[in-house]
Amino acid sequence: MSDNSTATTGKTPVDFWFDPLCPWAWMTSRWMLEVEKVRDVEVRWHVMSLSVLNEDRIDELPEEYRELLEKGWGPVRVVVAAQQKHGDEIVGPLYTALGTRFHNQGEGPTREAVEGALLDVGLPAELADFADSDVYDTELRASHKEGIDKVGQDVGTPVIAVPGADGEQIAFFGPVVTPAPKGEDAAKLWDGTLLVASIPGFYEIKRTRTQGPIFD
Repeated sequence: MSDNSTATTGKTPVDFWFDPLCPWAWMTSRWMLEVEKVRDVEVRWHVMSLSVLNEDRIDELPEEYRELLEKGWGPVRVVVAAQQKHGDEIVGPLYTALGTRFHNQGEGPTREAVEGALLDVGLPAELADFADSDVYDTELRASHKEGIDKVGQDVGTPVIAVPGADGEQIAFFGPVVTPAPKGEDAAKLWDGTLLVASIPGFYEIKRTRTQGPIFD
């Protein structure tokens, strides 16, 4: 689902896979928008799905998380439907509209929030009907698979793919960060991400989260 739009702009392409449901992906996505302001990069947005990722082990998960994943099909289906009908360029703006309502405004993944987000970006509210339709599930699963195939199975969302030392894309889960860094802090985290991507055999840095997502 990647395109070649960055080839003509000369900007470094960054492919970003998200599920609108995930507050941590939301944090990382806001960081990437900051990076676009301070580095010569361009983000290409793609859907992945926590519901797809966990569907084979749904019975092993806590009940509260199972209920969340059942609701999670709707938003990603709506984003894919909007992409199919209105083009790749709508994915980023629609994600921003959904995330702002779901997370910053605390509306959660409700039908009303989805309809409001669609209207926010000039799309018909009727696209929310695709939340309960599997008509574009093939495209949804293909987008999800593209991201997961790059990074591996034992991760969640977000997934970002950046150029490695030889120009080939290296994909990571994360970075997981809160609040989303801005300005020079955003630039430093980006430079560090490129640095670790340039090291053959680098896989992971991690520590226990002691703070929840901060929506600012």
